[in-house]
Amino acid sequence: MVSFKTWKNLWKQRESGNLFTLMFIPRANGAVKKISIPESLARFLCAITAVVFLASLYLIYDYASIKRDKAELLRLRVQTTEQAHQVKELALKVDEFADRMEELRQFDQKIRIFASYQTARDKKMPLGIGGAGTSEVRLRELLDSDQRKLVEEARKGISALSEDAAYREQSFNEILSFLREQKSILAATPSIWPVRGWVTSEFGMRQSPFSAGLEFHNGIDIATRKGREVVSPADGLILEASYSAREGNYIRIDHGHGYSTYYCHLNKIVIKEGTRVKRGDLIGHVGSTGRSTGPHLHYTVLVNNVPVNPRRYLKR
Repeated sequence: MVSFKTWKNLWKQRESGNLFTLMFIPRANGAVKKISIPESLARFLCAITAVVFLASLYLIYDYASIKRDKAELLRLRVQTTEQAHQVKELALKVDEFADRMEELRQFDQKIRIFASYQTARDKKMPLGIGGAGTSEVRLRELLDSDQRKLVEEARKGISALSEDAAYREQSFNEILSFLREQKSILAATPSIWPVRGWVTSEFGMRQSPFSAGLEFHNGIDIATRKGREVVSPADGLILEASYSAREGNYIRIDHGHGYSTYYCHLNKIVIKEGTRVKRGDLIGHVGSTGRSTGPHLHYTVLVNNVPVNPRRYLKR
């Protein structure tokens, strides 16, 4: 409030002649109105007006800032809520992934048992049993958990699952290599009869058909009609396809993994040295060439170059 002394000073200035005159001129014919105010009063009013204007601008800016901050705070709250929900969903996914990894671990263990491929560590690991809660129950538990704790648990869970996944990959690769090796061994095992017929002489010691003494027979003789097809009992490589006075026309096949086979007294050879054959491929025909008493196939199986009884590998 302007004091009496201030108004008195302003009035003195008015009398001294330092005045501002405001003239109001109407459009129609009328008297011109004048208002004279002291210079100091005019300056005072201008200052008051400027202060009020600046204060208004500040209040408007402050109001706009508060409104903007409020909107930003609301946006951050919504974003925080969404992130919290995403973290909880992530934690739930980690749990579900852990369950899947446990199923894979059990599957890995079963494959090793079925394939008879278990290490000492595998035998100590029991097959898992049920006990995990449902996803809905786990989700309710997560919703009641602290977000920071959830993030830490999710981080640890992901790290553990990453290590488990790497181990599981290595384990499956080991099983795959083992099964491939087993497949290769099975393919190399002479497991089918090379020709149809009947065995006239077994593996082992026998009475020699050409003398009165005993001799070691390193294979079996399969009698059948002349010209019957002879097939390879396993996959392999033809090492020899030749003739000798004792064996007549003969073939030697290397099957790998220490297995090799001989076929003697053939009437005809239909395969060349260096050729790769599959189980069941035609290699020749039964005959009676070389030292023989009649049409038959002398069939020998060797393991690491040692003759073994072919019946060990033949299906009954």
